[in-house]
Amino acid sequence: MDADDLAEEMVREAESKTRELGKYDEIPSEEREPLFHTLGLGALKYFILKVDPRKRMLFDPSESIDFQGNTGPFLQYTHARIRSLLRKAENPAYAYDAVQHLLPEEREILKTLTEFPEVIAEAGKNFSPALIANYIYELVKCYNHLYQNTVILKEEDESKRSLRLALSEATANAIRNGMQLLGINVPEKM
Repeated sequence: MDADDLAEEMVREAESKTRELGKYDEIPSEEREPLFHTLGLGALKYFILKVDPRKRMLFDPSESIDFQGNTGPFLQYTHARIRSLLRKAENPAYAYDAVQHLLPEEREILKTLTEFPEVIAEAGKNFSPALIANYIYELVKCYNHLYQNTVILKEEDESKRSLRLALSEATANAIRNGMQLLGINVPEKM
């Protein structure tokens, strides 16, 4: 298959999946094609780059466009969801009084975020973008665990709320930066 044809197929897969999930009408018409392009190419690139370059792989377009699991669209969706959360928070001032009483989920995110520079260095040393791709996936899993199990925006304790929003922003930045290193764009909204 020609690379241009494959890229076009992935854009159509992204549109089809968006329709299937019932999200199509929520997207303004002028934003649809750019979003489908971002999702489709992100799915293709991520599927290829998440595999160690010394290993063989079999590409499955429908598997690569899934919004669950170790896929580009899942990572892109998490980034967009975090950006939406931060927009709703309306540019909070961050206070870190709650650092002494971190939840295990918060500790795990902090630990994972501190590993990012080392992962980048290791990926460059070994010529393996898969290390960055898999790091981002692990970070997203940690964040989603926090997101699903704790209150963020409606947290009444201002210090805890502030800390969780700061962790959210740092996570979104790491996702965006890591995906950019892989040549993959992440949308602000989905």
